[in-house]
Amino acid sequence: MRAIAAHAAPAATSRRGPVHRARPRTARRWASRCPTARVRASGPDAAAARPADASPRSPATVHLVGAGPGGLDNLTVKALRLLRLCDAVVYDDLGGGEADILAETRPGAERISVGKRGGDARSWRQDDINETLVRLSADGLDVVRLKGGCPSVFSRAFEEMRALKDAGVPFELVPGVSSALAAPLAVATPLTEKARGRHFAVASGHECERLDFAAFAGVDTCVFLMAGKKIRVLCERLIAESGKRPAMPALIVRWACTDREEVFAGTLGDLADRTAGRELSPCVFVAGEVCADAAAERRLREEEEDD
Repeated sequence: MRAIAAHAAPAATSRRGPVHRARPRTARRWASRCPTARVRASGPDAAAARPADASPRSPATVHLVGAGPGGLDNLTVKALRLLRLCDAVVYDDLGGGEADILAETRPGAERISVGKRGGDARSWRQDDINETLVRLSADGLDVVRLKGGCPSVFSRAFEEMRALKDAGVPFELVPGVSSALAAPLAVATPLTEKARGRHFAVASGHECERLDFAAFAGVDTCVFLMAGKKIRVLCERLIAESGKRPAMPALIVRWACTDREEVFAGTLGDLADRTAGRELSPCVFVAGEVCADAAAERRLREEEEDD
């Protein structure tokens, strides 16, 4: 298998300070069976080994990878393989599960946190993330861009894809398990059922004021991500504009699939009051008849605990 030599790159900085380069490696690292995985040879003699008239190095691959809803157990096999091979990982806030995941990267791999929090001025701008991906690739580093959930769902993947395309950087998308599917399952609530859940829709609660709630009128199960601060608005509009019953069962799953998981159960008519004053983010909000069994069980448990 052919190795690609790497020359020493000048020191670089990000908007959060110096970016530390991976330590030189003298041992050859073999690629996985994945055709997009690359092999780099590095060390003090790597650059000298290249012919003087060698053509410029091609940019390395950026893998846009879904990390699932949280923790190592929810990674796909391919995501884990790429993490173990990559030269740099650029990762989102993964809900506290990043320590176990990052421990799977090889020694010396760069780790760059670009997690965002709504309203936090210190959060990375998307343009800065795009520039970081392009720069790392140009430096010859195989990059895993690790995103919570699945890259196909509310992950800004299109913006990163466009930036990489414009810069001539090769990339691939690696699916992950979306919290829209995993969170309901974590509390024994499949989103579909022959009688009660023939279809479902997934939307973002972050800017729910811009949603057309009339479109949810014929949808059996409604799922909202990033909904923690908008539960009351969502419940009221589903009743008033989507025609949902105030007695429709509903669930909030916070920190789904982690050891911090919390579940709140109720109906569209009372869930906002039942959770008033609680910190709910990050959470998935589900409303529909498929929630009935889990919601009833949860409320019975709460009543027993109160007694």
